[in-house]
Amino acid sequence: MKIKVTNCLLLVGLVGLIHFNSFGQQLQLPDDGVNLKRKTGTRVGMTDIEINWNAPAVRGREGAIWGTGIAPYGFTVLGFGSFVESPWRAGANESTTFSFSTDVTINGKPLAAGKYGFFIALYADSCTLVFNKNTAGWGSYFYKSEMDVARIGTRQQKDMKESKERLDFVFSNQTDRAVEVALEWERWRIPFRVETDLTKNTLASIRSQMSGALGFDPPSLEAAAAWCLRNNVNYEEALGWINVAVDPSMGGVKTFNALSTKAGLLGKLNKKEEAEQMMQEALLNANAMEMHVYGRQLLNEKKVKEAMAIFEKNYKKNKGIWPTNGGMMRGYSAMGDLKKALEHAKLALAQAPNPETKKLIEQAIKTLEAGKPL
Repeated sequence: MKIKVTNCLLLVGLVGLIHFNSFGQQLQLPDDGVNLKRKTGTRVGMTDIEINWNAPAVRGREGAIWGTGIAPYGFTVLGFGSFVESPWRAGANESTTFSFSTDVTINGKPLAAGKYGFFIALYADSCTLVFNKNTAGWGSYFYKSEMDVARIGTRQQKDMKESKERLDFVFSNQTDRAVEVALEWERWRIPFRVETDLTKNTLASIRSQMSGALGFDPPSLEAAAAWCLRNNVNYEEALGWINVAVDPSMGGVKTFNALSTKAGLLGKLNKKEEAEQMMQEALLNANAMEMHVYGRQLLNEKKVKEAMAIFEKNYKKNKGIWPTNGGMMRGYSAMGDLKKALEHAKLALAQAPNPETKKLIEQAIKTLEAGKPL
């Protein structure tokens, strides 16, 4: 009896296993070579873009792709159980999907962060990009227009020099704020521009990082505050960050860079007297190169007298070492005293730390000798 019971239990187990394999799993085999699964992506500033699609091949059908049953124009009833007018699936098999880690604009139209099914309504001389909430469909057979998040116009290019066998998505003309994405297949290219708000996204990322362990790290706090100052945003919060960054009880150090950042933020908040006092404290902690760079910054801001005062202070404090003569050269030139500028230029030439710098100073000397300011 025990043997029979055991055999029965084994039989039940096998039946259950067969049932599980039949309906709960799917045999994994290589791609059939007809429609290949593809994935690509890029990062634009702080924004991650990812595209997933199945790539059909032309397979000798050049000239018979667009506006046919393969890639029909407009919104079409596709059949096979589908009774709604649908756009082209922009690929094969499962829906093509796009994901964006932050809000973006597509050809100037806003699109929120998220993952979307992607379709294209094709026409003879234009296309409509369709971003849809359904990311799990089989192509566009069961497309629902009420789930569209955005429809965005673009124009295709029909004259690629070489026919592209496999449907592909490519990135080009990328900057830190934008990238051109294009679907390329056969001789068509369907491009559109994706743009991001780099300042907004970077600030959001900084705030998120500052809410964690980096919120206790003086160098990170200083870097966050300095970024805000450079990008003219978030002054109040940045001032809080730099105050912690220079606090000795938090491990902070009062360096020139940190204190000058604080001075800059105070100035942006119209606290001019405090800003001036802080800048004077910063200069006490500055080395020769830091003072020189600050003087150059003032020159760029057309604050010639203030810049000259810094160059002179640097020259005296650091006893004429490199690069103080270079600063005096630029200061005197900006003040209109080309004779004095030339004297310091020749002294700076003898101190030049590398061939590249030497060439720059030699050119400056030629300019001054010609009676022209730098």
